[in-house]
Amino acid sequence: MTNVPTTETATAATTTAAPTVSTATGTGAPTTGTAPAAVPVPGGRLGQGELRRRVATVLADRPGNLFSPGEIAKELGRSAGAVANALATLTGRGQAEQVSGRPRRYRATPTTVDATKGSGGAGAARAVRRSAPAAPAAPPSGTTPAPATGPAAGAGAGKAAGKGVSGPVVRPNGQAYHPRALADLPDVAALRRLREASIAALLYGPPGTGKTSLVEAAFPDLITVAGDGDTAVADFIGEYTQAPGGGYEFVYGPLVTAMTEGRCLFIDDATLISPKVLAVVYPAMDGRRQITVKAHKGETITAAEGFYVVAGHNPGVHGAVLTEALASRFAAQIQVSTDYDLATTLKIEPRAIRIARNLARRQASGEIGWAPQLRELIAFQKMTKVLGPDAAVANLVGIAPEEDRDMVAEVISSVYGRAVTPLALGRQL
Repeated sequence: MTNVPTTETATAATTTAAPTVSTATGTGAPTTGTAPAAVPVPGGRLGQGELRRRVATVLADRPGNLFSPGEIAKELGRSAGAVANALATLTGRGQAEQVSGRPRRYRATPTTVDATKGSGGAGAARAVRRSAPAAPAAPPSGTTPAPATGPAAGAGAGKAAGKGVSGPVVRPNGQAYHPRALADLPDVAALRRLREASIAALLYGPPGTGKTSLVEAAFPDLITVAGDGDTAVADFIGEYTQAPGGGYEFVYGPLVTAMTEGRCLFIDDATLISPKVLAVVYPAMDGRRQITVKAHKGETITAAEGFYVVAGHNPGVHGAVLTEALASRFAAQIQVSTDYDLATTLKIEPRAIRIARNLARRQASGEIGWAPQLRELIAFQKMTKVLGPDAAVANLVGIAPEEDRDMVAEVISSVYGRAVTPLALGRQL
């Protein structure tokens, strides 16, 4: 039996309207559980990051112990899926360490105690161990929690934030996103309006142009699925994973979480995913707004208000196929290209920007298939600071695809007035 995907979008349990988690013990196979039911929550929803703080407190109180998500969930009276997400977030921040994969075991790190601080920190976490009722799950790892106002919070947040967007928008990772014009609106505001109207959006353009950054800036309640050729239905729906007692429990995937919590689901690199796999999302996007989880008792999941799907597509990338079925689901299709003016604002070396513009024109005319995007220009700037300008220029040649490298080297050499070759090791020192 495989584990639930340990990606940035690790699966989460659902809100009070979400299905319950069924478990089995001692059988070595999944059991049928009870039908989905609302979870009583006398104390209301958890505050932002509260479950994560409580999980961190369990780890910090016993730094030498190893814990599975299920063991911590039992102690806190929470969903194992939600605890798994909290652990994944803590691990990503270096505030917990995953020491094994099957079964998953975690332990504290020297910085775990930092995660227990803040409102509702260690004291509240200890108190909750003595309480019994379960409450809604924490958000999936790598995402920013939605406001704690119920399933419709995603839609409400979109409406509120869709007005008066001005200046940079802070992404969940703390980096600033600089909005661009889209239909006479800041792009962030335009996407939020599309969400209000339930118009699914497909962003397309070369890798590194800022598609993911835009989506993260527009939707603070985002859950992301990173697509590739190995993405399976379980990566959307969820799957059975081994429980501490030796049986199995079903942990819901990001699609179910987004639907039940009324959140935004971003399918990154959607066209790298097999069309048969991606088809699992379609019923949730049309008028039905429902899916059937065949792997878990055939239960039906209905989308809460605020549920929204946005996807990213990189045309020309090997393996990317935009099928008619996929394209027809996205009424809004928005091209995203590199903002070279922003590169100037970020004080990236002017000659590097000139090279990128030159290669972009050649790419548009079909002469070459690659040109540096904003991602590569930012990397150029960082490498200049670390290894110096000559190394950064040489690396710009080296990262070009082999079939375009000669043309790229020619353009770079003409701008810098000297021959430039790919970054490589030299003589022995």
